[in-house]
Amino acid sequence: MSRPLPGLALAAAGAAAGYGIHALWPWFPWLTASLVLGVIVGSIPPLRTPLDGLFKPGLAFASRRLLRLGIVVLGLQLSLSNILALGWLTIVAIVVVVGLSFVLTWLIARAFRLEGDQPVLFAAGFSICGVSAVGAMSAARGTDPKDTGTPVALVTLYGTLAIVVLPALAGLLGLTHVQFGHWVGASVHDVGQVVATAQTLGTVALAAAVVVKLTRVLMLAPMVAITSVLTRRRGTATGVRPAIVPLFIVGFLALVLVRTFVPLPEVVLTVAGILQSILLAMALFGIGASLRLEQLARSGIRALGAGLVSWVVLLGLGLGIVWIAGQ
Repeated sequence: MSRPLPGLALAAAGAAAGYGIHALWPWFPWLTASLVLGVIVGSIPPLRTPLDGLFKPGLAFASRRLLRLGIVVLGLQLSLSNILALGWLTIVAIVVVVGLSFVLTWLIARAFRLEGDQPVLFAAGFSICGVSAVGAMSAARGTDPKDTGTPVALVTLYGTLAIVVLPALAGLLGLTHVQFGHWVGASVHDVGQVVATAQTLGTVALAAAVVVKLTRVLMLAPMVAITSVLTRRRGTATGVRPAIVPLFIVGFLALVLVRTFVPLPEVVLTVAGILQSILLAMALFGIGASLRLEQLARSGIRALGAGLVSWVVLLGLGLGIVWIAGQ
C-alpha cells in the first residue's frame, strides 16, 4: 500500500522554502517560488529515484487533491458585491474578454503546434487565473500530467515578467493608478502575480486590480463546466468521463456564496487566505517536482513563441477593459 506522508512532508517543506524566498524577495510570488523549487528538485538526477518511488504517492496527492482543495478555498476570496460594484458594462466586458482571450490563446497554441491537451490548459492559464486554472482544467479533463508542464511554465514565466514590464509601460501609456489596476487585473495571470504587479503603484492600483482579477477568477467555474461537457462527449472514444461540473468547482461556487451572503470575521478570511496559499504552494511544488526539463525542452521555441504572442494579445485586450471602465 502506497503511503503519501513522505511526499506530503516533502511538498510541505518545498512550500515553506517557497515562502522563505517570497519573504526575502516580496516581488517573487510564493506560489511561483514553490513551483520553481519543485522543478529544481525534479531536475537533480540523484533525487529522481526517490521522487519516482518513496515520494511519488504524496506528491501526486498534493498535485491533485490539494490543488482542488486550494481552489475550493479560493472561493472565500470572492464577494459578488465587490464585483457588482464594477458596473454591468465593465462586468460584461470582462466576461467577453475572458471568453475571447481563451479562444484566441487556444488558437495561438494550436498554431504553434503545442501537443496534447496543452492548448486548452495554456488558454485557461492565460485567460483566467494562471496556474490555478491550469490545474482546474487538467482535473476536469483528466489530462495526462506531462501535458501540464509547459502551460504551467509559460504562465509562470510571462506572469513574472509582467511584474517588471507593466509598471514601466504604465508611464509610457499615461495610465492613472486606477487604470493601471484595471489593466493588471484584466491581463496578468495568477492572483499573486496581480498583487505583486499592481502594488508597485500603490494601494489604489492594487484595490482596482484585485476586484477585476477576482471577476476573471469567477469565470473559472463556467469555463471548466463547459470544458467538462465537451470532454464527456469526447469520452465516448477516449474513456474519459469527468463530471459535468467537477465537485471542487461546486465547492468553489458554494464558498463564493458564503463570502457574499454570510458576514465572516476577518480572522476567518485571513486564515482561509493562508490555508489556500499553503495548499496551492504544496500542490505546485508537487507539480514542479514531477516535471522534467528535458520534456519541456521539446516544446522549446514554439512554446515560448506561443506564450509571447498570447501575452501581447492579452495585454491589448486588457487595455480594452481600461477604456470601457473609464466610460
